[in-house]
Amino acid sequence: MGKLDGKVAVITGAASGISKATAIYMARQGAKVVAWDLGLDVEGKPLENNPVDETVAIIKEEGNEAIAFKGDVADMGDAENAIGTAIDTYGKLDILCCIAGFLRERMVFNMSEEEWDAILRVHVKGTFAPSKFAAIHWRQKREFGSHIAFSSPAYLGGSGQSNYSAAKAANVGFVRSFAQGMVRYNVNSNAISPAAATRMNDRGLGVQEAVRRGEALPSVTGWDSGNSRDPFNIPPMITYLTSDEGHWVSGRTWAVEGFHYARFSEPEPIRHLYSDGMWDLDRLFKLFPETLGEGLELPEGRTADSVTQQGAQRLAADQKKDS
Repeated sequence: MGKLDGKVAVITGAASGISKATAIYMARQGAKVVAWDLGLDVEGKPLENNPVDETVAIIKEEGNEAIAFKGDVADMGDAENAIGTAIDTYGKLDILCCIAGFLRERMVFNMSEEEWDAILRVHVKGTFAPSKFAAIHWRQKREFGSHIAFSSPAYLGGSGQSNYSAAKAANVGFVRSFAQGMVRYNVNSNAISPAAATRMNDRGLGVQEAVRRGEALPSVTGWDSGNSRDPFNIPPMITYLTSDEGHWVSGRTWAVEGFHYARFSEPEPIRHLYSDGMWDLDRLFKLFPETLGEGLELPEGRTADSVTQQGAQRLAADQKKDS
């Protein structure tokens, strides 16, 4: 028997990467899967053929059940139709996994409005839209519902990913709110912050240099490899959280990466400063360093001083080379 026998799952982004692995894995655990994907590349550009058909073919070849739904996760009409397709085809909806996404990486001073809007649209609205229509169904049935939204380690901050980091932090807040609002209807909700070798890891300069040397892309070498970068490391945690046994867990964010799973701490105030009335500015300036500012350090990354120092070192090396 599978851990998800009899359940119906809608999985967005199921054409590739972690989403594809999740669709295949959950089908192996007995779920009937609606594999949902619009068919875009890692930058959100349309592909000639939608790879979600391959995901469905794999599931069926293994003797399990799946259908494809081809649509835009951030389009309210497509989202309603996708949820309706699951219910019309299989009679119910138990699980929604909002995983679909792509990247538009730029430093914030180079980022266009379109690059900002596109990422917030697919990751945040692309979580809200399916969740809304799943929530309508679950509210009516009041039987069982399990909701997963994807965050990322980037929600803690990622240089050159201000749009992506903002979107993934938004999904953590969305999950907390969704969990609180839907608990009365017997629905749980959790956020997954994953790490695995997918097409999103195929973009770095180091990777491109490796490709020029004839090495395969991380998304190829990681897929179904059994190593710590294998996307199939992610769905076991998703399966637990969406199973009957894991249904008591809700409103949390989980680091799910390779052979390591972890629970993130919940935000809470850790330093306090009080006033008896309206704030005295001189008092605040005096007390801040030893109260609210105690233990603070600059964010990790290259500071202005370190950039200047590295530039001076390179200049000195060049001058030495020329002499």
